[in-house]
Amino acid sequence: MTQRFASCSCGQLTAMVVGEPVRISICHCLACQRRTGSVFGQQARFHRADVSLAGESREYLRVGDEGSSIRFHFCPQCGATVYYELEGLADFLAIPVGAFADPSFPAPWVSVYEDRKHAWVTPPADAEHIP
Repeated sequence: MTQRFASCSCGQLTAMVVGEPVRISICHCLACQRRTGSVFGQQARFHRADVSLAGESREYLRVGDEGSSIRFHFCPQCGATVYYELEGLADFLAIPVGAFADPSFPAPWVSVYEDRKHAWVTPPADAEHIP
């Protein structure tokens, strides 16, 4: 069974995942652009039962465009987000793909908020494209 390790920049907050993601997506919304400091956020969603967390986190609660909340958990020392919880999806945790620091991580199969996508960004052609 596949095991993956995610961590913050300083290594204090970690997530060990067993099994495959149930969804890998990229989000082009402006909030994800601001949160990541990049032109999109990429995340993998896992069954909560498959994720073991360690370390101390702080939380940032954001209400999304559609009204649901997202609770981001980040390291209080280095500030990197390691996981987040999506309202209405209590059985799952999302982990930013960059926290895995694994160039072989699978490509996203969903691309959302593409109407806010930077013109030069080209999501995978076979991904589900949501405006």
